[in-house]
Amino acid sequence: MVKKIILAISFLSLQAVAQEHYTGISTSKRGGLVNGYLNPAELVNMNMKFDINLFNTSINFSNNKLTFSDLTKGDNLENKFFSGSEATNVRIDGLILGPGLAFKNGNWAYALSTAANFKANLVNVDVALGNAIQNGNSSSLFSITNLNTTENQRLNATTWGEIDLSVARKLAEIGRHKVSAGATLKLLFPGAYANFSVNKLNGTLVNNFGNLGLTNASASVNLSYSGVLGKDFNDSGNFSDFFSQGINGVAADIGFTYTYKEADSNNYILNAGLSIKNIGSMKFKSDSNTSIDYNLNVNGSQVLDMNQFENVSSLSQLEEILMQPQNAPYFQKTKSTQSFTVKLPTTINLYADLKLAKKWFVTGSLLQKVVDDSKYNLVTAQNTYTLIPRFSGKLVELFAPLTINEISGFTSGFGFRIAGFYLGSSSVISAVANNSKQADIYLGFRVGF
Repeated sequence: MVKKIILAISFLSLQAVAQEHYTGISTSKRGGLVNGYLNPAELVNMNMKFDINLFNTSINFSNNKLTFSDLTKGDNLENKFFSGSEATNVRIDGLILGPGLAFKNGNWAYALSTAANFKANLVNVDVALGNAIQNGNSSSLFSITNLNTTENQRLNATTWGEIDLSVARKLAEIGRHKVSAGATLKLLFPGAYANFSVNKLNGTLVNNFGNLGLTNASASVNLSYSGVLGKDFNDSGNFSDFFSQGINGVAADIGFTYTYKEADSNNYILNAGLSIKNIGSMKFKSDSNTSIDYNLNVNGSQVLDMNQFENVSSLSQLEEILMQPQNAPYFQKTKSTQSFTVKLPTTINLYADLKLAKKWFVTGSLLQKVVDDSKYNLVTAQNTYTLIPRFSGKLVELFAPLTINEISGFTSGFGFRIAGFYLGSSSVISAVANNSKQADIYLGFRVGF
């Protein structure tokens, strides 16, 4: 199962077309719906009356093991995923902003927009366990691996769609100072979900010349799936299932901005914002739903056969194996439900855009998650810190993000905007220069007047 999942994650990363999405363009002086996605209060700061979003897409692959050259070469990826001593972490985070319209009228601004999201992750996977399962059945040696993990190891994937309704208002303007606020109500459409987690695994993995067995083991296990991701995790087409379960959840974004304007001008010297995003959850209610909690206990002379999991390609198949009579003594069900709730990845976003010279700006931003990735019923997020030097003209904009994120470390990128079209990456320079552990790209087109 591990081999198939790793190949699936790797394949998805190469299909990727950014964790902090639209880095650089989301704090553009132009303003509009992309800025409003970061902070709904920014809608009232648009320098146009209408902004029409046609298509925007952003995707980020980050990990702590593989470099960009490893991915492009595709050699021995499975073994490299479990190198070193640090637990393996992989995040694939995609966002599509579909058709949308923002309208500004005096002190008010309104927006109606659509979005599609997908995430696929490996979270805190123990390298000793991964190596043993990955290479054990092909080994001609005898070996013993002691497992003692305090983390919740997870394989997790989620897709969902949104219809977003936003409103923003200028609260006060005194001299050169302006304060605005905004909020977005998100109607959530769960698509598909998959989660397999093993929490606090302790035990001994014995490789008896290719026969893998787990002894003296204990852990808490969760297996949950809904929709097509339960049937086949390896099919990349399953990650495009965004709106299949109807409206089954709500979430909200709230935000505030402070603007210090130039004298006798609407242009700003400083524009700063604070937003809290994705406050809410969604309920998966598909007929194919399963959510089961197990206690894993392998005691005394008992041995759990690990080779039986080698060719598993879906969580529904894994569930069938756990139900077989020979595994019943080891996996005791403690809870089983058909519908379950998944919380969105709530984040705090803080940023400031400062004018340095006539058309030169620098932006500093912080994205801080307030969720715990170790919980199995949460969509993941990661902390990101960014500095963005930028040249900003009316029709042309150039920016070069410098980013540190929780999983892949430091990256540097480049992007540009020409009128309503933009293209960029927060990692393209570092990927070419020193083989960073992140690959991302974002692009889009919108019309404003």
